[in-house]
Amino acid sequence: MLKAAAAAAMLSAGAPLAFAQGAPNSVRIGWAISKTGANAGGVSASISGNYRLWVKEVNDAGGIMLKAFNKRVPIEVVEYDDRSSTEEAVRYTERLMSQDKVDFVLAPWGTGNNLAAAPTYEKHGYPLLAVAALPADATALVKRWKHAFFYEGDAIPYAEALLDVLAAKRKEGLIGDTVAMVNIADSFGVEAAKAARAAIKSHGFKLVYDNTYPIGVQDVTPIINEIKSKNADSFIAFSYPPDTFLLTEQAKVQGLNPKAMYLGIGTALPAYGQKFGADLEGVMGLGGVDYGSPVIQSYFKRHKDLTGYEPDRFTAPLVWVSLQMLQQSIERVGKVDRAAVTQELRNGSFETIFGTVKLQNQILRDLFYVGQWQNGEYYGVAPISKKGATPIVMPKPAWKKS
Repeated sequence: MLKAAAAAAMLSAGAPLAFAQGAPNSVRIGWAISKTGANAGGVSASISGNYRLWVKEVNDAGGIMLKAFNKRVPIEVVEYDDRSSTEEAVRYTERLMSQDKVDFVLAPWGTGNNLAAAPTYEKHGYPLLAVAALPADATALVKRWKHAFFYEGDAIPYAEALLDVLAAKRKEGLIGDTVAMVNIADSFGVEAAKAARAAIKSHGFKLVYDNTYPIGVQDVTPIINEIKSKNADSFIAFSYPPDTFLLTEQAKVQGLNPKAMYLGIGTALPAYGQKFGADLEGVMGLGGVDYGSPVIQSYFKRHKDLTGYEPDRFTAPLVWVSLQMLQQSIERVGKVDRAAVTQELRNGSFETIFGTVKLQNQILRDLFYVGQWQNGEYYGVAPISKKGATPIVMPKPAWKKS
């Protein structure tokens, strides 16, 4: 009698037993990210807070809806610290898939780690939502890796967008045609600089200085002094956060005041803005957002409320978009079916903090490629035709005296 009564109660509540049977207790999500080591700062600003916020908000709402079972199930997390090691990132990715057997594995941080781990995702049939990765040619990579999705695109559009900006300002007579460029000696820096060289040439600019510096550099004074001696109108650096800060600090100290200044990863960090304050007026970098969007401002606030700090203005919002797309894909499929979820990610349209988003051949193309610090905030400025783009400030004001 008790069993019959319980069954009747479940049916009357709209939860048929046929749906409930076989439902998983959770959707198991794994990740291996750099909690320690050189990449930890970038991971904190872009990834780890997003992963925590997403899990909290999904679970607070009752979990992910699996319509095949007419049931919401919570996210269960399995995580590892890759210690900023590419080898560890690959090893833990393999462990999550082959030993822990989680349902989905979220991406690591950094171009190198994502590209190194991609064959493991492909081998096991897991979708790789590669957000913190900027390869030279994402189109070629998705032909090789059918399960890889690139949310920052690839290096060429960033270089083209930046040189379009510089060419427009040159036409207005605000800058000349000389460019100095440096890059960090890793896959991001090398490939981004390669794309920039081609764009510099095609746009008719003169590259008067071109140098590479090692990972972990502690002093860039010789580089800054040599660039200063070239008197270049524009200074471009494809840098990672520690050297983005270092290049800015030593440019101030040495009095390097180019009319256009563009730095790499780290430019979009709130901590970068806090350190240099009003001195950053006019400094450009990758990414940016439509800061006037209430939806984006709400996301920034929720992230800060949970973590105690705001996320960066480039990679972090893209990570959030990728998580929104993953959840919507799982819920549309209605069960844990990686092949079907991967197909939905390829073909579906999704409602996100960026509005309606649809990938083009597994690549996100509709995004800001150039951002700029203006009045204490980092805005998306190019492509200038993109909705929410802020007009560009140029030339960059000179550094303020300390």
